[in-house]
Amino acid sequence: MSKTFEVIERVGVSTESIAQAVKDVVLEAHAEKKVGWFEVIEQRGRVTSEDKVEFQIKVRIGRKLKD
Repeated sequence: MSKTFEVIERVGVSTESIAQAVKDVVLEAHAEKKVGWFEVIEQRGRVTSEDKVEFQIKVRIGRKLKD
C-alpha cells in the first residue's frame, strides 16, 4: 500500500453557500481520482454585478498516488 500522496489546490465557487462551494469542488476532484482528505484554506466572497453574493473557497486536496 502506497504511503505517498499528491496534494493539489482548487478553487470552488457557489452563489448558494460556502458549504456548496466546498462540496462541488471536492466531488469534482473525487470524480477524477479518489480524494483521501481535504481542508479549506481560504474563504472569501464578492457581490456580483447582478447583486448576488458569490462564495469562493480554496481547498487543499490530498490523494494517494497508487491504490
